[in-house]
Amino acid sequence: SEAKPPKEETPKGISPVKAKKTPSPADAERRKLRPGSGGEKPPEEPPFTYQLKAVPLKFVKEMKDIVLKEAESVGSSAIFEVLISPSTAITSWMKDGSNIRESPKHKFIADGKDRKLHIIDVQLSDAGEYTCVLRLGNKEKTSTAKLIVEGIT
Repeated sequence: SEAKPPKEETPKGISPVKAKKTPSPADAERRKLRPGSGGEKPPEEPPFTYQLKAVPLKFVKEMKDIVLKEAESVGSSAIFEVLISPSTAITSWMKDGSNIRESPKHKFIADGKDRKLHIIDVQLSDAGEYTCVLRLGNKEKTSTAKLIVEGIT
């Protein structure tokens, strides 16, 4: 009869330890409840606050250089395009370090995350370095590409 108490005590002592050590089934349940989260989001935070905090300011697609031959290009247009994230960021455009204002010559197109600079009626003088400046709060990113107008030799 003396052997009984130790036997009963061991399961009692073990089970709380086990519960603490294995939270993984609960984690798995939590992941199942949030499809597509892949366990990246902290489960205790509602999705919208998470998004405000964690969306990095970035160019999903950077600007690319545009090369035009003068004879073909005069009178045609060139379009610089970037894809940004998040869509709430503000974009502005520069040429050779100076801000470009919207004009009959330069059209800015913003469609969600898609931002374009449309240069109308390209001339030799439009060649240069174009920069898209992306701003969100106090953060800033830039993407730069060249417009090259090759003269005919």
